[in-house]
Amino acid sequence: MGSPLSAWPWAGLGSYKYLLYGPLAGKVFHSWREQGGAPTGSWCFHLLLLLALRSLTFQLWFSYGNMLFFTRRRRVVRDGVDFQQIDKEWDWDNMVIMQTLLGAMVTSSALSPSLSDLRVWDPRGWAVALLLHVAVSEPAFRWAHKALHRGPLFSEYHSKHHSSPVTQPLTAAYGTPLESLVLTLAMGAPIAGAFLAGAGSVSLVYGHVFVFDYLRCMGYSNVEVISHRTFQAFPALRYLIYTPTYLSLHHQEKDCNFCLFMPLFDALAGTVHPKSWYLQKEVDQGKNDRVPDFVFLAHVVDVVSSMHVPFGFRSCSSLPWSTHLVLLPLWPVAFCIMALQVLCSKTFTVSFYYLRGRFHQTWTIPRYSFQYFIPPMKEGINHQIELAILRADKMGVKVLSLAALNKNEALNGGGTLFVSKHPNLRVRVVHGNTLTAAVILNQIPSNVKEVFLTGATSKLGRAIALYLCRKKMRVLMLTLSSERFLKIQREAPAEFQQYLVQVTKYHAAKTCKTWLVGKWLSPREQRWAPPGTHFHQFVVPPVIEFRRDCTYGKLAAMRLPKDVQGLGSCEYTMERGVVHACHAGGVVHCLEGWEHHEVGAIDVDRIDVVWKAALKHGLSPP
Repeated sequence: MGSPLSAWPWAGLGSYKYLLYGPLAGKVFHSWREQGGAPTGSWCFHLLLLLALRSLTFQLWFSYGNMLFFTRRRRVVRDGVDFQQIDKEWDWDNMVIMQTLLGAMVTSSALSPSLSDLRVWDPRGWAVALLLHVAVSEPAFRWAHKALHRGPLFSEYHSKHHSSPVTQPLTAAYGTPLESLVLTLAMGAPIAGAFLAGAGSVSLVYGHVFVFDYLRCMGYSNVEVISHRTFQAFPALRYLIYTPTYLSLHHQEKDCNFCLFMPLFDALAGTVHPKSWYLQKEVDQGKNDRVPDFVFLAHVVDVVSSMHVPFGFRSCSSLPWSTHLVLLPLWPVAFCIMALQVLCSKTFTVSFYYLRGRFHQTWTIPRYSFQYFIPPMKEGINHQIELAILRADKMGVKVLSLAALNKNEALNGGGTLFVSKHPNLRVRVVHGNTLTAAVILNQIPSNVKEVFLTGATSKLGRAIALYLCRKKMRVLMLTLSSERFLKIQREAPAEFQQYLVQVTKYHAAKTCKTWLVGKWLSPREQRWAPPGTHFHQFVVPPVIEFRRDCTYGKLAAMRLPKDVQGLGSCEYTMERGVVHACHAGGVVHCLEGWEHHEVGAIDVDRIDVVWKAALKHGLSPP
């Protein structure tokens, strides 16, 4: 059994912990039924409203801190937040639950004033609260915080909070019940003092709690938000308000910068880190930024999945994409953002991670999948991709990998357009399809003698067909174009051409149990497959799993090496730590230091070379 107040009593409830709000919601509903309108005279109503506003404050700060297109140059700690930290902080809102329940207990007591007797605004209460915060909350919190860093108190109560290597706004609320109780007293003392002085007001409750949460989130945001010029112009200000750099130094060193919000009390006690202001200036000037070695250039899939981003809801982006009911009400917002992006947006940074000292980023073209098939938009999309490549080249990026439709053959020839137009590019442009083909081919059992291939004349289909025929595997190539089929067949060595067979109907594969799907299949078309068929897929979006007597493969993907660092978001429907094969192909290109571009048609002779290189560097099939 652990120490008192070291574990949350509702830890085993999971998501059912939110039922603890049930009594408050019940009282609000009862008051609403009795009053016939919003029960603004009920403390429970205001506590739940305050809960919603506080949750929104934490979420907005989290979103801002992870909008790399705004904040990447001012990040204090370069490292990313990995899945391990995300899982540890999953129940970050336990503190908010505790404070809401404590608020309900206080407001339901006989000592609590009636809302009908309170003013909406009373400046005297604000003055009393400010005085008590400076005179009581700040020194008391610093003393308690420093005490939590001593011996057994740290190991039992505070080490959990410091186990998060990169601070985030949600980290501000993550900790043990004892830590949360200390924060609750620091936040509540000024409010209680103002009410005891007869100067309490509704605005004071909302305002003080909001400012407290706002400053906590700001300090933990890992993004420098106060200009160093402000401190140069007003030197005394640095002792009145802390910064994210100041807080991060405490998390790293653990023996300095203990204050709540005001470094003045650290200065009086001699516990200010000597580099606090120098590092703050360095970060604010963008000197902590770094040029990526590798960029994966993605695009948005659709409106709903556009919310699956690291600066959205962490509980969604850290898991493979699926439709969450909580996101559906935000669909109109996501739709408006899509319309806005078409008019006035450019490529932006979405996520990053580190691999063996190399800095990898994902950039996103602000275009959606369906827009790639609208002829008038193709030129604009190619312009966006070209600008991203030129930007990467100017920055000094080594490899840029094109994702999904950004390398569409009909759009830009699999990247050939850009390499031909800019022959002196230093950045290596890669479509990654060589590794994609390798992944698909290595999924096919060695005892298979015949396969059915749809999308047979596509870039991937061509490479797969030519590779398999060399293995003396019969390939039924579904295509209506004899010209395209013959062109591919002639590329094969003469002795293997007989293994490539053109078919024009799905029923030609009614006895073939290995289907390689490069073109979307309707449920009706899937019916031609015999029972026991396995569908290997390289089509986006994946086909609907209609047949219960068949099995369906996932999209071609690779698991990143175990030593990847700072990876905390899933790539669309991929599992944690797994990326699309074209992404992995760019990673291998970067790790190998290859100097050639990988654009246009897939070099069949390099499929095994790329596959072996991927395995050598620790990438593996998921």
